[in-house]
Amino acid sequence: MPHMGVSDKIGGIMTELKENKMGVMPVGKLLVQISLPMMISMLVQAFYNIVDSIFVAKISENALTAVSLAFPIQNLMFSTIIGTGVGINSLLSMRLGQKDQEAVDRTAMNGIVLAAASYVVFLIVGLTVPRIYFESQTSNPEIIEYGVTYLSICMIISFGVSGAITFERLLQSTGRTVLSMISQLTGAIINCILDPIMIFGLLGFPRLGIAGAAWATVIGQISAACVSLFLNIRFNKEIHFTFKGLIPNGRIIIDIYKVGLPSILLGSIGSFLTYLLNLILGAFSTTAIAVYGVYFKLQSFIFMPVFGLNNGIVPIVAFNYGARHKDRIMRAIKLCAFSAFTIMIAGLLAFELLPKILLGWFEASDEMLRIGVPALRIIALHFPVAALSITFISVFQALGRGLFSMITSFIRQIIVLLPAAWLLSLTGNIDNIWWAFLLAELASLTCCLFGFRSVYRKQISKL
Repeated sequence: MPHMGVSDKIGGIMTELKENKMGVMPVGKLLVQISLPMMISMLVQAFYNIVDSIFVAKISENALTAVSLAFPIQNLMFSTIIGTGVGINSLLSMRLGQKDQEAVDRTAMNGIVLAAASYVVFLIVGLTVPRIYFESQTSNPEIIEYGVTYLSICMIISFGVSGAITFERLLQSTGRTVLSMISQLTGAIINCILDPIMIFGLLGFPRLGIAGAAWATVIGQISAACVSLFLNIRFNKEIHFTFKGLIPNGRIIIDIYKVGLPSILLGSIGSFLTYLLNLILGAFSTTAIAVYGVYFKLQSFIFMPVFGLNNGIVPIVAFNYGARHKDRIMRAIKLCAFSAFTIMIAGLLAFELLPKILLGWFEASDEMLRIGVPALRIIALHFPVAALSITFISVFQALGRGLFSMITSFIRQIIVLLPAAWLLSLTGNIDNIWWAFLLAELASLTCCLFGFRSVYRKQISKL
C-alpha cells in the first residue's frame, strides 16, 4: 500500500477545512453549536414577552386582556415573516450543500425583497384593521381603546421585526447562530429596559401606558434589525450582498414559498383558532380571555427553546440532504426529538407544581386564579406530545415538504382542537375546554408519524 505524501496530507486537510461544518462536524456537537445560541436567544425573547405582559398587567386586567386579544393579528404577522424565513433558510442551506454560490446569493437577496413586501402589507393592515378587529371581539370600550392603541403601533412600525427575522435567518442558514443570538439579545434587552420606562414614565419620559409597551417593542425590533444587518454584511462571507440580487426572481420566490407558504398558512390557522377560542372563552368572561393570553406567554418560555432547537436542525437536515448524508440526517432527528421531549417534561412539571406562582406574576385576581390554575395544569399535559410533533414538522420543512406541516396543523387545530373546545364549552364548565389541547396534539402526532413514514421511504431511505 503506497504511503501518503506530505502534499496529499495537506490537500486532505485543506479539503476538510473547506467543507461546511454542517457536513463534517459530529452531529451532536453540531446540533448544540447551532441550536444552543438560538435556544438562549428565544428564551430571552420569551422572557421579554412575559415581562411585557407583566408590566401591562400592572396597568389593569383590561389592558392585559387587550394584549391577549391582539395576539391573533400579531401572530399572523410573525407567522408570515417567520414562514418566509423558514423557506429562505431551507433553500439557502440546500444551495450551500450543493455549493452553488450564485443560487445562494440570489436566494438571500430575494428573501430581503420578500421581507420588504411583507412590511407593506402589515402597514396597510395596521392603518385599517385594528378597530374593526377589536370591536368584533368585545363591547368593552376600555379594552377596545387599549387594543387599538397597542396593535396599531406594532403593525405600522413593523419594518423592524420584518428585517430582524429575515437577517437573522440568513445568519442561521450559514450556521452563524451565535451572531443571530447577539441580534436577538440586543432587541430583547432594549425592549425589557424600555418597558417600565415608557409604560410608567420613568427617568423623565412621559407616562405612555399601553402605548409605551408597544413603543418599547418596536424600538427593540428596529435595534435587532440594524444589528443583524451589520453582522451579515460584516461576517456572513458565504453570502454576497449585491443590489443586483435584489431583482425579484420568480423561480426563487416560488421555491422559497414551497416551503415557507405552508408555515405561513400554519401560523394563519393558529391566528384563526385563537380568534375563535377567544370568542368561546369570552362567552364565559373577559377574565377567561386574559387567562388564555397569560397561558400563551408562559408556554412560550417552554416552547421557544424547543423551537430554537428545531430551527437548528433545519439547516443541518437540509444541508445533509443536499450532500446525501443519510446517517447524519437520522442522527440529528433522534437527538433533536429526545432533547425537545426533555425540555417539555420540565415545562410540564413547572405548570403542574407552580401554577399559582406563575399566574401571580400577572397580578392575578381571585377569579383569574380560579380559572387559571386548572387551565395551566390541564393544558400542560400536551407538552411532551407536542415535542415530537414539532420535531417532525421541522424535518418536513427542511426536506422541502412543508405541505405536511400545513396539513398536520389544519387537522390539529381546525378539525380537532376548535370543534372539541366548542363542544366541551357546551358543558358549561370552562375547565373542560382545556382538554381539547391534549386531544388535538395526539391527533397531530399521529399525522406526523404517518407523514414521516412517507418522507423516509420516498426521500431519506434512497440517499
